[in-house]
Formats: sequence, structure tokens, C-alpha cells
Amino acid sequence: MRYFLLLIFYIGILQAGISSIDITPSLKENRFMNIKILDQKQLSFDRINGVKFAELSDIAYRRKTKTLYLVGDKGALFAFRTRFTNKIDGLTPLRATKLKNRKGKRFKKWKRDSEGLVLDGKGRLLISFEGKAKVAWFHKNSSKFGSLIRKYRLPKILRDTANYRSRNKSLEALAWHPKYGLLTAAEWPLKRDNKKRQTIYALNGRKWHFRSEPEAKSSVVAMEVMDDGNILVMERSYSGLLQPFVITLKKVYLNKCKKGWCQTKVLAKMNSHKGWSVDNFEGLAKVGKQKYIMISDDNDNFFQKTLLIYFEVLK
Repeated sequence: MRYFLLLIFYIGILQAGISSIDITPSLKENRFMNIKILDQKQLSFDRINGVKFAELSDIAYRRKTKTLYLVGDKGALFAFRTRFTNKIDGLTPLRATKLKNRKGKRFKKWKRDSEGLVLDGKGRLLISFEGKAKVAWFHKNSSKFGSLIRKYRLPKILRDTANYRSRNKSLEALAWHPKYGLLTAAEWPLKRDNKKRQTIYALNGRKWHFRSEPEAKSSVVAMEVMDDGNILVMERSYSGLLQPFVITLKKVYLNKCKKGWCQTKVLAKMNSHKGWSVDNFEGLAKVGKQKYIMISDDNDNFFQKTLLIYFEVLK
């Protein structure tokens, strides 16, 4: 028995790190609808700097320093060194920590559900939370890595937990817009809204509405600002083991809105019943011109994986 356990341990070491994977059906030139798949990786780490590497919920990339930030929904923050060329060029862990409050202490269990992650125009790392909804600045320099610096004031409608469909369906997505500043979205529409009427909120109170995808329980899990100033939204639909798992990438046109609804365009719809080995994708980041990455949450489950997919939006 002892030798068997040692064998399992060493196999785990050999498998740890980065490996190639393919989640796509048969594609011509790796093109699908309006995207092109550039690279696909599986991230297999147990711990980094003593912090468990699991349940990743969002990502952000700083091209100037070639640093990829990843946040987990149990209040963990990771940093990797990498470059994005035509492929994911190197992916090396740099550091990891658990998010802390201003006193340097880890957040209480009900306050650490970190979901959205973005770098603002000044390179500040901002994180949004479910549970008690909040957005806060967490990164300034090495000594402040993962430590709360200050909270941001939310629009009134987003401050009250009672306005969300549940505590676990609040501020899921975060993006930084050069014109409108910090943007956020709840996973599901607020209680007062139609279940298919999703909303992007600016901190100054401005709002944009768009229609969720028709699949059951399709919810917003991530968003990013595109080169033309519109929004790339990722929606996830999961309604049971026997039902299709669908990940949709869609473009929301902020300046093409009529009667309260903004125009949208589906760029890709990845359906597990149509050859896609999709997992629980939750994070999205822009890494270059028309180029993005998305990451999946393994739910700290042996049967799920942490997947990093690099793709280009086609013109």
C-alpha cells in the first residue's frame, strides 16, 4: 500500500504544471463561427507558494510586465509570467497569496467569494465579490500584493444584497472601459428585472441592457472591453448533467441601443452536445489586439479541469 501511494504521489508531480489539451470538435483551420482557437492548455498545480490552486474565477493580463493574474473564488490570488504570441508562450508561476483586509487578515468565509478581476487604466488590480457585493482595489506593489487598499462606491441598486436573486448571484463580472471606467454585471438579472434582461453597470450609474441567450439558466460569468469599445460577454448555461453545457461568447454594442435594449452578436456558441469538451468557464481577459483568453473553474473537483483557452475574434 505504501509503494502504491508513493507511485500516485510521483505521478502527480510529473503531471503537475502545464499541458496541451483539445476541447474542440473537428474544426477547419481552428476556426469556429467568429473566432479562431490559437492555443489550449490545462493548468495542473496543487499549490503555489502554499496556496491551493483551484476554483479560478477570473483573469487579467498586464502586457507591459507580461504578468497574468488569476483569482480564485475562495479569496486566492495568483500571478504568472507569460507572453501571448501566436501561442501561449511560457507560463511560469511567480507568486500567490490569500486576499487580506486592511488589517492584513484573511477575509471571513462569507466575505471572500472573489469573482471578477480587472486591471484599470492605471494598472491597479480590482476585484469584485459575491455574497456581500463589493468591488475593491487590491494591488499596488509587491508589499501590497493581495491586500485591500480601498473599496469603490457602487450604484445604489447594487449595494443591497436583497436586490440580487441570491447572495451567490451578484457581482460576477468586471471590466475597465477607457470611456466609461469600471463596469460590472451580476451573474443573473436583479430581482426586479426580467430573467432574460441582463445589465452592464458603470459605477457612475449608467446602464446598458441586453438579452440573455435562450438556453436555460444562461448567466453572465465574465466580460471584457473590445478594441472598438464594445463589450465581449461570456455567458454560461448549465441546467443538469443530462442537459447541454453551453458557453456563449457574444458582443454587446454599447452605442447601438434602442428602447432599453442593446444590439448583440453571437461570436461563438460552444455546446457540449455538439462536440465541445467545455468545462465551467468563468474568466475572460484581453491579451492583445482582438485576442483573448478564457479560463475554467474546476470547482475543486477531481473530475473537472482548469483550462486556459487562447482565441482570436475574427473580423
